[in-house]
Amino acid sequence: MIDIDVLITQLSGLQRQDLERWITNEWVRPDGRSGSYMFLEIDVARVWLIRELRDEMGVNEAALPVVLSLLDQLYDLRRRMRELSDAIGQIAPNEVRRDLMNHLEKRSPWPISL
Repeated sequence: MIDIDVLITQLSGLQRQDLERWITNEWVRPDGRSGSYMFLEIDVARVWLIRELRDEMGVNEAALPVVLSLLDQLYDLRRRMRELSDAIGQIAPNEVRRDLMNHLEKRSPWPISL
């Protein structure tokens, strides 16, 4: 965990007022309260992502909530798909897994693995 001052010095181009606004908007959810925030690694990654979207990709602050929401949904779906794949791999009999793979391979241009 790192505090807000360390985070600001680690990420060039990051201003305290921007970070505090992102926390107020709940785009970043560190532990603690104003003046004593502590950022986990995932919080730091989120701040880095927001800064990159804004500074490198030109996403304005009005669009950031939409972009962040879509990215959150994408990451959640990927996590859920991994969980489903793991469950199928552990629970389903070999014949069911083989049939499922054959079915998916016919419908997808990308390699499938379970």
